[in-house]
Formats: sequence, structure tokens, C-alpha cells
Amino acid sequence: MNSLIGTYECKVDAKGRLLLPAPFKKQLAASLQDGFVLKRSVFQPCLELYPMKEWGLMMQKINKLNRFVKKNNDFIRRFTAGVKVVEIDALGRLLVAKDLAGFAQINKDIVLSSAVNIIEIWDKDLYEKAIDDSIVDFADLAEEVMGDVKDDEHGIS
Repeated sequence: MNSLIGTYECKVDAKGRLLLPAPFKKQLAASLQDGFVLKRSVFQPCLELYPMKEWGLMMQKINKLNRFVKKNNDFIRRFTAGVKVVEIDALGRLLVAKDLAGFAQINKDIVLSSAVNIIEIWDKDLYEKAIDDSIVDFADLAEEVMGDVKDDEHGIS
């Protein structure tokens, strides 16, 4: 799968459903039949929507962990806490389970944001706080993360 592109503001209806924006639906067309996995993010108060193929790749990595190492077992339990298999219905809607909506503090206004091969689902206010440059200087972060990347074939800038 190629990387996903886009950030969209949406609303969740009274039943906890969100309408997948048309550009995401188009980008995910090949994955619609296979379904998706919705889970809590590890680092942020948001949800992550994995196409089933991407989830399978992640599980291949997780399955390499030795479950007889307590740390590994604890990580697996927390990583998969609240995981749900979800489908996009004929109208392009996705149901967000109440426990996951509670974790991400999702009420009505949300943001769907591409994160390479997955989609993050955020409460709109929490998303705005997470990307606020006054909290984290993005220029410093970019330099720290990408500044030492040496890729002669495909330069970053």
C-alpha cells in the first residue's frame, strides 16, 4: 500500500459513526473489502485505523516477540487493548466503539489525519493541541528526526 494523504474535519453522529471522507475512501478502495482494525494509539490520545493488510504486517512484527519475556507480554497486552475489527458500510461510515471513543475523548467534532499507512482519528481540540508549534518546536523536531538521514538515491529535501 502506498502512503495515505490528507487531513479532514468530520463529525461523529449520535450512534458513534463517522463518514469516511471521499478522498480517504478512494485511497482505501482496495482495502474496503478486507476491513480494518481500530485501536488506541500508543503515544497520543487518539485512535489508529489500520487497513487489514497493514495490521497483518504489524502483527508479523509483534509475533516475533518472545512471550516468555514479561516486558514483551505486557507490551502486547497494552498494544492490543481495545482492538476492534471494523468495516466501512455501504454509505462509507465507520462505527467507533464507545470504549475507544472514550479513550480518545471523541464526542462530535473530529479530525481524520493520514499517518503514512494508517489514519489517526482525533478529537478536534486534542488534534489542534497536538500539532501546536508553541508546545513543540517542529523545526527542532524535524532536524532531530530527519537531519541525519543519509539517502543518496532519494534525498529528503
